[in-house]
Amino acid sequence: MSNVDDHNRLSVFKTYKLYVGGKFPRSESGRVYEVTDSKGTWLANAPLSSRKDARDAVVAARKAFGGWSGATAYLRGQILYRVAEMMEGRKGQFVREVAAAEGLSKSKAAEVVEAAVDRWVWYAGWTDKVSQVLGGANPVSGPFFNLSTPEPTGVVAVVAPQESSLLGLVSVVAPVIATGNTAVVVASEKAPLPALSLAEVLATSDVPGGVVNILSGRTAEIAAPLAAHQDVNAVDLTGAGPELARDLEVAAADNLKRVLRPRDAGGGDWTADPGTGRLTAFLETKTVWHPTGSLGVSGSAY
Repeated sequence: MSNVDDHNRLSVFKTYKLYVGGKFPRSESGRVYEVTDSKGTWLANAPLSSRKDARDAVVAARKAFGGWSGATAYLRGQILYRVAEMMEGRKGQFVREVAAAEGLSKSKAAEVVEAAVDRWVWYAGWTDKVSQVLGGANPVSGPFFNLSTPEPTGVVAVVAPQESSLLGLVSVVAPVIATGNTAVVVASEKAPLPALSLAEVLATSDVPGGVVNILSGRTAEIAAPLAAHQDVNAVDLTGAGPELARDLEVAAADNLKRVLRPRDAGGGDWTADPGTGRLTAFLETKTVWHPTGSLGVSGSAY
């Protein structure tokens, strides 16, 4: 039993770090910036990511892409559901962070966190259904089978919503990885703490390292090298303002990246039914022609 007076105990403040390749590095520059709540009260120091951190995250995402895109849709669904389970177990922590980040009451923040957990579950259920909705046999004139199937685009750079630090974040990240892509996420600049805590959940919930990489810092400073990076296949500009979004779109055109443009300046209503738009945003369609038995190919019963 300790004899130390609790009143003299120094609090142990949490050290927030980046999440890259399944590990928690500090920014290679060693820089941090102050994160405050809606009233200006200091909450924590968050890592101030550099261009080098962005490049490292892309390397990690590319390395993880083969294994993640090659995993069965059922397995990806199980892993996404596990993320929801882990978030549910840490709900109290997320409620505190969301309340401080977004200036919400505890009850309202609890609703937001519960909606974020439910959003993971919703996308987990879609992993093995996307191919049935978007793929299928195409009617063609000739002795062929013509089959179309959706495939992931690759590495997606995601500029997360600025105002919705958790629900908006989950709503843009979950569909990217549910469909087999890997992600480099630029967290909300003013409210990055829920995103950095989400990284701790991802690290312990069977999501392979590198599938999701989370960076905090100045949005424009991190997003610019990602939009121009030749090994990034697509960019989600949801959290970018109009001027930044235009600049990033120009940079993304250099290697013909897919670009998902912001819906509006406020980022939209994240509590609304998400639909399937984000599931289809970063998918490619592969079509295969296969001759039938009339051309002399055995095994015509496909």
